Amino acid sequence: MSIRRVALLTAGGFAPCLSAAVGDLIERYTEVAPDVEIIAYQYGYHGLLTGNYIVIDAEARKNAGVLRSYGGSPIGNSRVKLTNAKNLVERGLVAEGVNPLEFAAEQLRKDGVDVLHTIGGDDTNTTAADLAAYLHENNYELTVVGLPKTIDNDVVPIRQSLGAWTAAEEGARFAFNVIGEHRSNPRMLIVHECMGRNCGYLTAETARRYHELLKTKQWAPSLGLTRERWDVHAVFVPEAKLDIAAEAERLKAIMDEQGNVNIFLSEGAGVPEIIAEMEAAGQEVQRDPFGHVKLDTINPGQWFAKQFAELIGAEKVMVQKSGYYSRAAAANAEDLDLIKQMCDLAVECAQRGESGVIGQDEENNDELTAIAFPRIAGAKPFDITQPWFAALMTEIGQSVEPADTPAEH
Repeated sequence: MSIRRVALLTAGGFAPCLSAAVGDLIERYTEVAPDVEIIAYQYGYHGLLTGNYIVIDAEARKNAGVLRSYGGSPIGNSRVKLTNAKNLVERGLVAEGVNPLEFAAEQLRKDGVDVLHTIGGDDTNTTAADLAAYLHENNYELTVVGLPKTIDNDVVPIRQSLGAWTAAEEGARFAFNVIGEHRSNPRMLIVHECMGRNCGYLTAETARRYHELLKTKQWAPSLGLTRERWDVHAVFVPEAKLDIAAEAERLKAIMDEQGNVNIFLSEGAGVPEIIAEMEAAGQEVQRDPFGHVKLDTINPGQWFAKQFAELIGAEKVMVQKSGYYSRAAAANAEDLDLIKQMCDLAVECAQRGESGVIGQDEENNDELTAIAFPRIAGAKPFDITQPWFAALMTEIGQSVEPADTPAEH
């Protein structure tokens, strides 16, 4: 396939892979196809709709490797859903009566894009596939090769999404400092709230990494420095049944014995109960353009803290969120290696005109391949029966059963 112009686009929430992936794609094209022009749409689909892009010039190509040392996205993200015309009209991105999907597709044609690389979650990548399908129907061939970005690690059927390992590692570091507060007051309750709307992966992996981190530390029990006080005492994820009364009884015993309790909480755990409570009180539940509840407006961590504080007799409560600290971090060594593998394959697929989302296909022996867009979906639940998670729960003394129904937020 003859490629003249490639476009890059990052979208959705941040993850610790965006900068590195942009840098790796630029370097790989410069290495294997230096004559191909590269542009980058600013702020994701927002930039595509407004025709706002930069050309990756010689200086940018020379400095692309610098991006591996940074988090965030150098080309910018936004939450733009191309099928939500009403929202886009309200934001001034398209005119009334315009089909945003067709408008964006025509912008790609106008900009002369042959290959579009999208770095995002399931919505980002499947939307790009819809753009390609529209252009194909209108005699313009566009190859779309996506990279899976999400700290939730919840893209079907991809085993490991970019950025999730780093986010968990950063969350564990965050927790180590926050949980250092546990002796700042008698009977202290600390809730570490992690991101994860429908999937508990990040919370579970963060708790596991933190728990393992403690095993590397030296302790001084006679001085009051005990691993038990620093450890994880409960992990709550959307996929597990939550019996507040039973957990409160277990955690109260821990509080009575050592004077503090540390909870790792997925922001999506308990959300249906919180929404029901708010609606019963006549409060509005705010939602984003994708229809998702704005979790920062309902504050799951505070709700859980309130429920448990009274039941376990906490005198002081601290709720801390590691999400923004974790998701904008620079990629760690594990992620950098996976990013490199995926970006190299993404360029290879683009050169032969093969569209899809690059990932380790769980339905095909974890083979790293371009997965067809119709097979891509979001909200993959975290499997709480995995041996490593079961082992963690056993070590901290918490019993876990599957939730009765999947979370719907």
